[in-house]
Amino acid sequence: MPDYGHNLLLGTFITPTTDRPDAVVDLAVQTETAGLDLATFQDHPYNNRLLDTWTLLTWVAARTSRIHLSPNVLNLPLRPPAMIARSAASLDLLSGGRLELGLGAGAYWDPIKAMGGPKRTPGQSVDALTEAIEVIRQAWDTSERGGVRVEGEHYTVRGMKRGPRAAHEIGIWLGAYKPRMLRLTGRKADGWLPTLDYTSVDELAGSNRAIDEAAQAAGRDPRAVRRLLNIMDTSFSPNGTGYLHGPPEQWVELLAPLVLEHGFSGFLIGGDDPHTIQTFGGEVAPALRELVERERASGGTDVADPRAPAKRARRHDTIDYDALPSTLVSKSVEPGDHAYEQLRHTYAHTGSPALVIQPERAEQVVDALAYTRAQAAKLSVRSGGHGISGRATNDGGVVIDLSRMRKVELLDRATRRVRIEAGARWGEVAKALAPHGLAISSGDYGDVGVGGLATTGGIGFMSRKHGLTIDHVLAVELVTADGRQLRVDKDHHADLFWAMRGAGANFGIATAFELTADEVGNVVYANVAVDATDSAAVLQRWGAAVDSAPREITSFLAVFPTSRGNPPIAQATVIYAGDDVGAAEEAIYPFLMIGPVLDSHAQLVPYAATIDPAGNSHYGQARVVTHSGLIGEITADAAAAMAELVDSRRVLMLQLRSVGGAVNDVAPDATAYAHRSQRFAVLASTARAWSATLDTTWARLRPHLDGMYLSFETDTHPDRLREAFPEPTLTRLRELKAVYDPDELFDSNFNISPAARLSPAPSSL
Repeated sequence: MPDYGHNLLLGTFITPTTDRPDAVVDLAVQTETAGLDLATFQDHPYNNRLLDTWTLLTWVAARTSRIHLSPNVLNLPLRPPAMIARSAASLDLLSGGRLELGLGAGAYWDPIKAMGGPKRTPGQSVDALTEAIEVIRQAWDTSERGGVRVEGEHYTVRGMKRGPRAAHEIGIWLGAYKPRMLRLTGRKADGWLPTLDYTSVDELAGSNRAIDEAAQAAGRDPRAVRRLLNIMDTSFSPNGTGYLHGPPEQWVELLAPLVLEHGFSGFLIGGDDPHTIQTFGGEVAPALRELVERERASGGTDVADPRAPAKRARRHDTIDYDALPSTLVSKSVEPGDHAYEQLRHTYAHTGSPALVIQPERAEQVVDALAYTRAQAAKLSVRSGGHGISGRATNDGGVVIDLSRMRKVELLDRATRRVRIEAGARWGEVAKALAPHGLAISSGDYGDVGVGGLATTGGIGFMSRKHGLTIDHVLAVELVTADGRQLRVDKDHHADLFWAMRGAGANFGIATAFELTADEVGNVVYANVAVDATDSAAVLQRWGAAVDSAPREITSFLAVFPTSRGNPPIAQATVIYAGDDVGAAEEAIYPFLMIGPVLDSHAQLVPYAATIDPAGNSHYGQARVVTHSGLIGEITADAAAAMAELVDSRRVLMLQLRSVGGAVNDVAPDATAYAHRSQRFAVLASTARAWSATLDTTWARLRPHLDGMYLSFETDTHPDRLREAFPEPTLTRLRELKAVYDPDELFDSNFNISPAARLSPAPSSL
């Protein structure tokens, strides 16, 4: 029987005895510290001398961080499959994708019946297991609409809600010996998990053939079924009697043929002996891996991931998947993969890309970009955050997703230099810098991606005190359209460095940034909610409060129309960038005068506490239309125009953000973000069904605006580009586009046409 080419999984088969429950957990922890991959546990619920396996799995998951866990094997008759599905997906989520599901049809029927379970014949037990697998698979498949529906003789499920969606594609491994179970394994399972005590090495070849034939008959590649083996009687003593005995090198000699001739890629040792576990992980495992890798290389074994035909059928015809470089195969997700549903969309846009590539190093970004160009595929780049204006997804193209590149490093505390990879999120950055008494003003929400914000602008909670995020950027590491890796700063490619700070999405894929952080410890964080029935007056008074406040104050104001005759509500978030509580109280007080106060509170907190560090799942949930602008002063006329948006009750939110202060200390031509005189940014969002109303009312506000903040605008009309990049900035950007991206590869976020390709000016005749 050939080698199926799977990576090796080496681990333990632990007896969950109640005699010393702590020792059971310690064996699992030792499995991890020994460098092994997997800890598994027997499951005999009817045995009162054994711990409940599912409870044990949760406890061990909390005590470990790396190893995968599995029941070996779970007793189906006493565990309904609908609950198995829910429990397994939940534990997989909680453990970070570390659960596998060893499943058995059942045995020892009298004690099962004594606990209230069924007593089944061998044939019935196989039928029940077949139905159970269908229930579990449907429950895990959240990409399908409708509930779980299985009409079986043993299990009937009608309309069970699907989910939760597991963190990774949980493998179902069956403990199987008899012909019907082996055929079921070939048809339906992801793995075969027998115990050597119940079979023999001589019988393995025949069992493998039965699985392979059943897989092929079902249209599956036999390699889709991983082969694992429990080996209970083990000893490093030369006088041992079990299959695995003798010194470590003898174990390697015994296990290697099982891999290379019988196709097994997983070995789980019993015995519950700490010394055996340590030696297995420390001496046997590395030697076995090295031998197998060497033999596979010399023999040309195909170790590619064998995708089931059903998965391959979901591939797009827009790209050649087989042309993907080997460096990216394990970094790529395609429509048939479990992770695809979590990666295909952004927060504000839905998509169905042909491929999502998740590089971990800049060199892999180079490879991903070269592959995309060779395929002439549509390209979208995602830094990891949620995004509103940028189309960080597409249909039928390639998405380069940088979310695995998320390191945050303090390079030099004395100069406050920080290096941040583009896939990090700002909540993570704030959390990492807080212990050093540092912070970078960066938006108002921790889920925002570093790459998107640090190439566009960065209006944050401390903008008036510390400026925009881009004003702190000292250098950018990026991959250009022609595949070069550059580090740009004021002395190296200064023109590109200028463009990357404000229009970076048009010029390359930023992979990391070097920035100067600010000395920030605690800040005063206040929220004031007021009745906004007279929204124009609230807006004007808030603007006046900002204008008269010291630079330590930055405020955001959100106005929410309400329904059923209730008045609009305005919520002012006010940050005092310092820990002087007395000065903060005095500076915040005017914001209590902007309208009838409904609620207010203030607290002294670390800056990191002001932005939620948690990342969210994105599934196109915010399918909204947004318009964005900048304004110098909130005059009575401007306030009236904004109030009209609120009064229409066809916007979900009107928000203003204060800028000015340190933002305006920077010269307009210092970066590609040229808006250095305005004092406020304004945006309005609405459901797509109400977009016409928003367009009409926003048009009446536009005469009061002076420029646009690109990150919150979904209208891609060329006029918006001119608002985002006023002259002479736009002309300079077009000239640079002709140099660095003449083919407009980077065109998914307000594309800037290269100067050489500009259309002629319209005739005045």
